[in-house]
Amino acid sequence: MRSMKTLLTMSAAVFAAGALAQVPKEQLATPPAGAVHYIISSPAGQHGESWMWTGSDGKRMGRESLLLRGQVWETDSSETDDPVNPPSAITVRGVTPNGDAAETFAITRNGTAIWKSPVDAGSLKVTSPHFYYAQGGPMALMASFVHHILAQPEKTLALLPGGQARAEKLTTIEIGEGERRKTVVAWAITGISNAPLPIWTDADGRFFGYAGFLSWLPEGYQGEQTKLEDAQTQALARRMPALAASLVTVPTGPVAFTHVRTYDANNMAFLADQTVLVSGSKIVAAGRTGTVKVPADAQIIDGTGKTLVPGLWDAHMHLGGDYEALQELSLGVTSIRDPGNNDALTIDRRERAAKGELLLPNVYASSLIDGKGPNTAQMANVAETEEEGIMRVREAKEKGFASVKFYGSLDPAWLPAMIAQAHQLGMHVHGHIPQGMRPMQAIELGYEEITHINWVMMQAMPDDVIAQSNGLARIEGPGRYGKDVDLNGPVMSEMIHLMAQRRIASDPTAVTFEGLYVPERGQMAGAYAPFVGTLPITIERGFTAGGFAPPAGVTRADYRKSFINMLVLIRKMFDAGVPIVAGTDGSGIELVRELELYVSAGLTPAQALSTATIQPARLVGVDAQVGSISAGKIADLVLVEGDPGKDIGALRQTRLVMMAGRLMDADKLRAAAGFSGRPR
Repeated sequence: MRSMKTLLTMSAAVFAAGALAQVPKEQLATPPAGAVHYIISSPAGQHGESWMWTGSDGKRMGRESLLLRGQVWETDSSETDDPVNPPSAITVRGVTPNGDAAETFAITRNGTAIWKSPVDAGSLKVTSPHFYYAQGGPMALMASFVHHILAQPEKTLALLPGGQARAEKLTTIEIGEGERRKTVVAWAITGISNAPLPIWTDADGRFFGYAGFLSWLPEGYQGEQTKLEDAQTQALARRMPALAASLVTVPTGPVAFTHVRTYDANNMAFLADQTVLVSGSKIVAAGRTGTVKVPADAQIIDGTGKTLVPGLWDAHMHLGGDYEALQELSLGVTSIRDPGNNDALTIDRRERAAKGELLLPNVYASSLIDGKGPNTAQMANVAETEEEGIMRVREAKEKGFASVKFYGSLDPAWLPAMIAQAHQLGMHVHGHIPQGMRPMQAIELGYEEITHINWVMMQAMPDDVIAQSNGLARIEGPGRYGKDVDLNGPVMSEMIHLMAQRRIASDPTAVTFEGLYVPERGQMAGAYAPFVGTLPITIERGFTAGGFAPPAGVTRADYRKSFINMLVLIRKMFDAGVPIVAGTDGSGIELVRELELYVSAGLTPAQALSTATIQPARLVGVDAQVGSISAGKIADLVLVEGDPGKDIGALRQTRLVMMAGRLMDADKLRAAAGFSGRPR
């Protein structure tokens, strides 16, 4: 999973408790004057603050305040302090977007560990040091975890509720100037996420900070974020060439997939008993078995009982790191549209992949541009004037980006000039809708794609929702009113007609809204249930966080009804001819669930699969090279066990992945990406 999501699991509680009363912000611990003060920031600016200190009773304390695009976390923590043994008691309190953050852990006198989190409760007799890895709470808990794992002779530590973590030194650098000059050490922590998680300490092994998607750095050192991130990226990157070489086989001659069911993306149909012949990086023939001549020296891959589909696309994936790329590849995703990220890291991955130093799907990236404000998107390239907005578009082109994604804090008055500049440069324009605008207005100004299904539904939202649409209103508004929107009425009919007429694409990311609207606390989100048992327990617990807490006057049932209406909207857009491209806005494993949701909305499996193959290839303008199984196209192919024409979920059962003619074993990809086995 994206390492940032692991951090948010511990540092910005996203869970609600059962019996304990929710503690409001005003009653949380107040940091004393001597508390260590951390700034939570991204390249777009500051998003919050965090403090750590030792209380008068000797307990280690933490307090955190985070505002992330309208989502608010206010939490504190306390824990017993011991220089060697892990904490024997931990308490987390506060409020989060999902509700109550309350969580408790304690070890009894007889050595029984007892915990109650917002999503589970349990007990276990322990006879050796175990660290309870809390579901939520401030960064102070991560600092405590780092202290205790580094105190162990082998730098390993058993975890509760389960698993084991290990720390390995990555790199050491100097930061700061003058009296603030400091030696800091990066450690790669494994066992709490699918990918190694880089954490920084000082030279004595005391927690210093975290640098990434969001960064927690001591006040005065937040300007070192880029240097820290570059250093840890380079250190982790040194591992990737050997890993890539171990996962890829370059055939010495032609490869023939025989007696295999194939997916004809152009006609949205499955074809029985086919043979597909690959030579080098290209498909050279495809047709009924017996009609395709297979060379005597060809490597034969028997496709009996299996299905061969074009390489899949995740049309909305903020690629968080090298290991997420492996997760996507393990599911047969050979192309990704990254709609906004740290531009420097995106360029770095592009360059390493081109040199053969990184195993990476084809990435079609956008540069994210936003205005300045409390809800500025993290990782955004910020513009504070129209002139700066135009300049950010030009810079995106100069960096090699083919698209720009605009966000909600932009002044709507700047859009005409910014869009005109993008189109003049031949760039694709998509994104969120700036606050105060409706999606049809953005289309009229030149948007070519509406990102997320909630923004399409926004056309029918009341004015007060549109006026606040850059904060939580973009989620709560469609959740409150979406169930009552008449999709056959004039407002939505006009919207759908306009999108179809102008070929305005929709990137619904339905799986994101399923996670926000549908599950209760403690319920596994639908995208992740097939992976239970293959992930670190810390990650699996995070996937049972439940949806966002409905606001006053709204119930979970209301949210679920609104989500169903969003699925119906996707079906209506597809039937009307609106280009639908399947994206996830996820962690790297949600794509098949996105397609399952389209099928639940009424699309056939063959129709749904087109949204993750030929449709995004057409949108990007590379359908002459990829997106379907046709002679002359690049050999991006996926062999899966079963028949996705009957059960779209069979797409999770990848066995072989081919990218530009290179073969990869899906099970080996899964293992490298941090999975312990195949999904169900």
